[in-house]
Amino acid sequence: MFAEEGKPGVLGEMEDLRAGIDAVDAQIVRLLDERARLARGVGEIKMREGLDAYAPARERNVLDRVSRLSRGDFPKRGLEAVFREIISASISLEARLKVAFLGPESTFTHEAARRSFGASVELEPQATVSEVFARVERGEAQHGVVAVENSMEGAVTHTLDELMASPLKICGEVYLPISQNLLSNEETLDGIETVYSHPMGLAQAATWLRQELPRAALEEVESTGEAARRAAEEPGVAAVGSTLAAEAFGLSVLARDIQDARTNATRFIVLGRSWAGRTGRDKTSVVFSVKDRPGVLKDALSAFADEGINLTRIESRPSRRRAWTYVFFADFEGHPDEERVRRALLALEEHCPYVSVIGAYPQVPSEVLPTV
Repeated sequence: MFAEEGKPGVLGEMEDLRAGIDAVDAQIVRLLDERARLARGVGEIKMREGLDAYAPARERNVLDRVSRLSRGDFPKRGLEAVFREIISASISLEARLKVAFLGPESTFTHEAARRSFGASVELEPQATVSEVFARVERGEAQHGVVAVENSMEGAVTHTLDELMASPLKICGEVYLPISQNLLSNEETLDGIETVYSHPMGLAQAATWLRQELPRAALEEVESTGEAARRAAEEPGVAAVGSTLAAEAFGLSVLARDIQDARTNATRFIVLGRSWAGRTGRDKTSVVFSVKDRPGVLKDALSAFADEGINLTRIESRPSRRRAWTYVFFADFEGHPDEERVRRALLALEEHCPYVSVIGAYPQVPSEVLPTV
């Protein structure tokens, strides 16, 4: 009897709170309409002046400012996700933006592209990394998204080789936690004879596959999305890929999180015709070669140490111009518009016959980085 008497009071309290939510929602919609009107005005100016619709530095500043304004009631990761979609919708009002990515759909790169640009731009899957670069170089897409490194497997060499030869610049980055799963139409592991995936997917799940499917053939394909497509069409086949791919192709998830390390993340880069403006919390990517003499790499890297610049990554690749010669890819904190970075790059050129800045972009805040 007591519970029944208390029920109307509880329902009334809930109705009052819901009425408050409805009032806030109405205010949000009005403000979004006002924001859209202002965004159209910005778009008209950009079109008149020939400016890019996508402005990574401005976007990062908006997201950082929103985070600072929050009192903390709304989760920060969720707040960034909400405003990224608001920005995406605003960009769609300013211009028709096409973004190429390594497809097919439902791959990790597709997810990274959505995280970078939201759902309101045109995302166009491509068959290879080379074609992503080519589409942007030909002007058929304004931007591209490709993987550049994985926390377990290291550099994506195809991407580095394309960066070396392409006029495109890196203008953004996104980190994506990677969960590999076994996807199939088969009901049990006993029915699986072949497992398809991208080479990195197979490498990341190598231990689990050896233990659980020792007799299955492991076959490399262009992407985890292509692997899922084959698993959906061929009997006795499974794919290593994302739960997004399982949903897209109607597959069952036979095993979850089968990657060797629980802390697996991939870094993706956004490609464009120019690098991003300065935000005050930036990264720059550079490629350089060194002269053939003892200690030259140490001398080259001292250009950054002398200016107090933190190198976050360095990678070597064959130069493809002469056998047994190499180029180095390096990422460091800072922006080419900073005086200390200018000095460091000039000092680097003293030791290196070739130096090229291949990108500058907002650094992803540590609070939104995947834990690795």
